[in-house]
Amino acid sequence: MRLFTGIVFCSLVLGVTSENWFSFFKEALQGAGDLGRAYWMTSSHQNSKRYFYAQGNYDAAERGPGGVWAAKLISSTRVYLQGFLDYYLFGNSSTVLEDSKSNEKAEEWGRSGKDPDRFRPDGMPKND
Repeated sequence: MRLFTGIVFCSLVLGVTSENWFSFFKEALQGAGDLGRAYWMTSSHQNSKRYFYAQGNYDAAERGPGGVWAAKLISSTRVYLQGFLDYYLFGNSSTVLEDSKSNEKAEEWGRSGKDPDRFRPDGMPKND
């Protein structure tokens, strides 16, 4: 737990450069909300997980440096926990590893500011 707290604190200090702390935290909280909303939406549409991961990271990155920091932290935590659970539930499955890598690619795509519609599944309505 101390290691995790140290990593979070160091990445926070390194993430704040010339921005003031209040706006950074505001962006981080708003970015976390964007990711939470996107992760919640993954259950409402079939085969849309990558799209919502990309969209959530895109929305968080649009908030500013705090949003990018929150997106990286939350995405990394999700990947770590999902990998940990998948390993103990499914073993070393190549399909689980491929799925995880494609999810990470979608998250990085969204964080970089590129259009998340690249990952939109066919037949999904545009209003989501």
